[in-house]
Amino acid sequence: MRHFLKETDFKESELPELFAQARDFKTQRGSHARPLAGQTWALIFAKSSTRTRVSFEVGIHELGGNPLFLNAGDIQLGRGESVEDTARVLSRFVHGLVVRTFQHSDVERLATSGSVPVINGLTDFLHPCQIYADAFTMAEKWAGAGALVPALRGRKIAFLGDTACNMANSWVLGANHFGMKISLAGPASFAPGPELDALLAKSGFSGGYQFTTDPLEAVRGADVVYTDVWVSMGKEEESRERRRVLQPYAVTGRIFAAAKPDALFMHCLPAHPGEEVMPEVLDNPRSVIFDQAENRLHMQKAILATLAQARR
Repeated sequence: MRHFLKETDFKESELPELFAQARDFKTQRGSHARPLAGQTWALIFAKSSTRTRVSFEVGIHELGGNPLFLNAGDIQLGRGESVEDTARVLSRFVHGLVVRTFQHSDVERLATSGSVPVINGLTDFLHPCQIYADAFTMAEKWAGAGALVPALRGRKIAFLGDTACNMANSWVLGANHFGMKISLAGPASFAPGPELDALLAKSGFSGGYQFTTDPLEAVRGADVVYTDVWVSMGKEEESRERRRVLQPYAVTGRIFAAAKPDALFMHCLPAHPGEEVMPEVLDNPRSVIFDQAENRLHMQKAILATLAQARR
């Protein structure tokens, strides 16, 4: 059974076709094939969502399938039924699962115990759908009508702020997988943890990132400056301290100007103007935040179609 739980679940050799399919879905929207016709995909969400939920529901529908939204608190999983039994039961009803939850081990357990494809719609450790959509967005800007994936190779992304969050983890793994370089800038206490280093080693990536406490050093020579919210869901009790220690890593106009003159600004949204990023950067012509959001739909349709085809 084929799953998409982390960035490396698609082989490097598969990326060109996957990205090309996302571009086809985008350009042919409304007139493309419907590979999920007759299928129902369940969306199990333990966290609230705008972009992930809407893009998956619309994407499944546009591919001919039926999206079935399940709030984790409203099904028996929220009343103590095991992850394993949930996977076994739902596998009898639906053709695939999209899961947005806290523990990364939960999506792994669902994939191991069930008999349908599982897509990681976000965990506290990784957010691979966002990274693939972001990489597609970058490639669109740099490749034009040419091949998408080669346009990523050798490019540098600088990630500022909470460099121990799921987005930072995913971008480290994704950058290595796409042949990019990545530099992280945050407080020393927010340095990436051993779990990420272990995953990089297992994936065959050594020396996979640079970490610095100097944001200007991180963005020097960067093709992309990226940030995320400082207070993720589940971290609300730490909000005051997080804002205090992360304030020097806000993406200001001065910091953005230290990157390459044509650098892109990216943020997975929702953004908090004046906190992790200043309004003048969010509104800069080189800010592609809404292209990123739209491309969640097209890239996830490519992922869904590929997993559905592999199941046949």
